[in-house]
Parts: sequence; structure tokens; C-alpha cells
Amino acid sequence: MFETLYLTPVTGALTVFLVVVCGHMYRQNWKSEASNARTRSWLFGVPAAIGLLALAFVPLKF
Repeated sequence: MFETLYLTPVTGALTVFLVVVCGHMYRQNWKSEASNARTRSWLFGVPAAIGLLALAFVPLKF
């Protein structure tokens, strides 16, 4: 069923980039303590978590 589910090197690199940018924005938001910090933390944290899970569990195919 999941035999065709894999990451190519390009999609893997883009996923790493997305995780790094979202993680950085999450950290900046955490430190800013703005009024809408909780909502923005969810908006940056969820894509970072999904990207990390994809990198951890989806195989890379060359």
C-alpha cells in the first residue's frame, strides 16, 4: 500500500528547509511573548512537527 510513498532528494531538502524555517519562527515567536503568541506557535509548530515526522518515517529514494 505504501510502496510508492518516498521522498526524493529534492523533496527531502525542501522538507528540511521548511522544518528549519518553521522551527526558527517558532522560537522567535516563543521569545517575543506577543498577545497572539499561542496561535502563532501552533501555526509554526505543527508544520515543523509534521516535517520532522516525515523525515523520520518516510524513506528517501535516490
